[in-house]
Amino acid sequence: MIRIALVDDQELVRTGLRTLAEKDGDIEVVAEAADGRAGLGIVRHYRPDVVLMDIRMPLMDGITATERIVEDPDLRSVRVIMLTTFDEDDDIVAAIRAGAGGYLLKDIAPADLRSAIRTVAAGDALLSPSVTTKVLRRLSEDRPHPVRPELLVALTEREREVLAQIGKGESNQEIARSLHLSPDTARTYVSRLLGKLQSRDRAGLVVLAYESGLVVPGGSDLPGGSDL
Repeated sequence: MIRIALVDDQELVRTGLRTLAEKDGDIEVVAEAADGRAGLGIVRHYRPDVVLMDIRMPLMDGITATERIVEDPDLRSVRVIMLTTFDEDDDIVAAIRAGAGGYLLKDIAPADLRSAIRTVAAGDALLSPSVTTKVLRRLSEDRPHPVRPELLVALTEREREVLAQIGKGESNQEIARSLHLSPDTARTYVSRLLGKLQSRDRAGLVVLAYESGLVVPGGSDLPGGSDL
């Protein structure tokens, strides 16, 4: 059973999310909150597997609440999915930089919502190719040149190749196909990169792929696929 918490200032939205999330029986909503401050409290109390977090809320916004969750060593197992009605580059980049494992619009299809929760609960980042592209392009505007090339020094050539594929938004299965690896081997490389680069999740690896210079925003190899 995947245990989740809902943090959104609109009760109607929380009610709808609860109904949709629990439909298949493998996801349970264990707590709800109407603002980021209260949300942080229920996360610390219930330790859910996944938090569905609205970005714009009173008292404490979702970005700040996510940063507090990520910074707390006692909450290291908690994953956050940002929910918003706004498809804006600033929000996407802020969510990923805060440590969110995913970013979804509230008009997402019910089945895709449940799939997203399962994906993030399993430790994977929910970054579709189009969202990845937006993140990297915005980062390129802020920092037009690689700022952490030293990240590559500790990596093997194969690890660099895997990190580059992650930076392009590829899943473990896609990495396996691209680099002619078995899915288990691709998964092992991803886990190794998380440890070596001290990244919380794949979303962080996407940013590191850009910051190291492995992925260049605006390049022809950037994906442009659809969400989910």
